[in-house]
Amino acid sequence: MNIIRTLVSSTLAATLLLSCGAGRKESRDSAAVTPDSKTTQTRFFSADSAYANIVRQVSFGPRVPGTPAHRACGDWLASRLKGFGAEVMEQKAELTTFDGTRIPMRNIFARFNPEAEKRTLLLAHWDTRPWADNDPDPALHKTPIDGANDGASGVGVLLELARLAGEGHISHGIDILLCDAEDWGTENNDESWAMGARYFVNHPPVEGYMPQTAILLDMVGAHGATFMREYFSQQAAPALADKIWATAASLGHSAMFVNRMGSAVNDDHVELIKGGIPAIDIIDYREDSGFFSGWHTTADNMDCISRETLEAVGTTMETFLGN
Repeated sequence: MNIIRTLVSSTLAATLLLSCGAGRKESRDSAAVTPDSKTTQTRFFSADSAYANIVRQVSFGPRVPGTPAHRACGDWLASRLKGFGAEVMEQKAELTTFDGTRIPMRNIFARFNPEAEKRTLLLAHWDTRPWADNDPDPALHKTPIDGANDGASGVGVLLELARLAGEGHISHGIDILLCDAEDWGTENNDESWAMGARYFVNHPPVEGYMPQTAILLDMVGAHGATFMREYFSQQAAPALADKIWATAASLGHSAMFVNRMGSAVNDDHVELIKGGIPAIDIIDYREDSGFFSGWHTTADNMDCISRETLEAVGTTMETFLGN
């Protein structure tokens, strides 16, 4: 993603505000979160396992669409999900990027308990930025990034949740979407981002597919992460955001899940919202500095990743899904 995505264009903002009946963007208020009593639910999420999932993705190299690393990692992701017992479908297409490049897109869609009518969609993007264009060293601006946090962290958590679903620890209808072609975008062009998510909404793999809610995990593994309420999420699905932040607080993670409005982020969830799906984005955004320091740089590697952050996000999601 590009820094321009923290404050999206006024046209897109107006469209979403009209569709959601939102108030002014300047309002920093958010619904109050009352922490639940300390949960006694047995938790099975393993931060070590999620961390290992990230290591494996990074080991392939930058997952830039059209590269051998991208193909190999995609094969591994699909195999892992099938190994957990999911019903796996893939969407493949050739898309044109903002700069005219034709790239192969591969969305990976997995379903657990497909017979359940009520469904929650969990998603993360698995591709990586083709260029480290935010790197402090201009000589590295054309270097692809490892994407340990920006991409692999969300996928790592979702793979661990898939393991729990496959073992029966999450019993209701869960769908997991690993979006491709999210990060090949450019400044001042909102449509250049989230191409895989847009394709998914316009070409649903299941006829009439409409989950009750959707939760996007993006950059959920860095040291010192803070997850503020993302603006479009709050407009589209405030009750869902209330539940997630209350769940995090009940687990003792309120310092990380900060109950205040953050910025507006043009991310994969925006495409779902435009398609009528109530969706929120759990994304690391820091009030004093914006995205984490390694964002779109060559420093987005395993040194960024914190098991503590993965634990907080993963157990919050597990507890929420288990209720």
